[in-house]
Amino acid sequence: MTVPHSQPNVVLINCDDLGYGDLGCYGSPLNKTPALDQLAAEGIRFTSFYMASPVCSPSRGALLTGCYPPRIGFGLFDGFPVLFPGQGIGLPQTEISIARVLSNAGYRTQMIGKWHCGDQDGFLPTNHGFDHYFGLPYSNDMGRQTNHPEVLEPNPPLPLLLDGEVIEQQPDQSSLTERYVQEAVRFIRESKDQPFFLYLAHMYVHVPIYVKEEYVQNSENGVYGAAVESIDWSTKVIMRELARLGLDENTIVIFTSDNGSLADKPIYGTDVPTGGSNLPLRGTKTTTWEGGQRVPAIVRWKGTITEGLVNDLLLTAMDLYPTLATLCGATVPSDRKLDGRDISDIWLGRSQSSPHNTFVYYAGNTLEAIRNHQWKLHFSKGRQDINELYDLQNDVSESHNVYAQFPEVVAELTAAADVWRAELGDARLKMKGIGVRPVGRVENPQPLTAYDPNYPYFMAEYDLDHRG
Repeated sequence: MTVPHSQPNVVLINCDDLGYGDLGCYGSPLNKTPALDQLAAEGIRFTSFYMASPVCSPSRGALLTGCYPPRIGFGLFDGFPVLFPGQGIGLPQTEISIARVLSNAGYRTQMIGKWHCGDQDGFLPTNHGFDHYFGLPYSNDMGRQTNHPEVLEPNPPLPLLLDGEVIEQQPDQSSLTERYVQEAVRFIRESKDQPFFLYLAHMYVHVPIYVKEEYVQNSENGVYGAAVESIDWSTKVIMRELARLGLDENTIVIFTSDNGSLADKPIYGTDVPTGGSNLPLRGTKTTTWEGGQRVPAIVRWKGTITEGLVNDLLLTAMDLYPTLATLCGATVPSDRKLDGRDISDIWLGRSQSSPHNTFVYYAGNTLEAIRNHQWKLHFSKGRQDINELYDLQNDVSESHNVYAQFPEVVAELTAAADVWRAELGDARLKMKGIGVRPVGRVENPQPLTAYDPNYPYFMAEYDLDHRG
């Protein structure tokens, strides 16, 4: 193992709704992912890595700030679990993102893909430390689309943004991943002579899935497998470019997903499951079972991180914030509390213990479960109170409730949960946390687009009725 570079480049790849069991290196028998399997073979594959929420906006806010969603006001958004087009809520500029931290340390920064932390002026990536942005400001099912849920207002046309400007409406989604990769390659080439941070947030595998026909023809798992394999292709392109430019050994590459897959849960408007997998975990996206928040995570740093490692320590996406700050010679703000921990020593093989004694599973602003290194205790699911305890070391699929057999474990985890409730609140118990910061708000919010029958849309209304 060599001495780490003082300011390595960082490529952070975050997928949308990719499940724990969707990659070959995580056991998928259907999806072909040779580039990602190679990435895992050349780095560390984490098997107990958690996103801080089972849905997108809170998860992404937590990744960017190193904080549990309720701490930054991202538990709920005026009653909604995620942000919607034209909503006057978002990540305020008082929150200091990892992009801002790295930018302050001299990094060029670029965000590509799904943002979903607010679409109003002041909330967008270029207001949070990214020099440039190209992508969708929210989910790809939030444009004009058939079979719109009656409980929601019809969405405006789906905007594609360059920095803060809409450059296209209702874009061809089957071509977006290729356009994202082209932009990523351009940024890497332009930035090769100074440290850079690239955050690539894929559209896939969130429904509706529009994907190039050649991938569908070669897939053994329908359009879902085709989308996974498109992600794999894009990773191969980026890794090849890093090697071609001689940046291989000076670039940390991180691959993960914002939450679990919908898996066997039917797609809205159909009785058809997506084709995703969280196996061997229980539950899906939107739930605080393991399948909702335990996600694939791979870190590769050629020549610095030992190859071929598998790590089962309790770790989180919130840890990326202080860890990257340490490894990149940046300074973490000292005027606020973070929930992520510096795990650089784990990456570099200097430590074999997690810095987390517990991890809490929030659904909105409700603390539904808590785990330590062995045990997971559930308090509620949705509006239903439950008393369930699982031994995650021996029962990762949460199949055998041992609540009655281990009252001392229940008592210990309940006491730990009460500490978190005092800090972050718990809506189920009508508790407000003392460590919660205000969410960003603007007056008179406006959507980025409005339907115009004379606009040359590629597809004025997306014909797939799938929503996630």
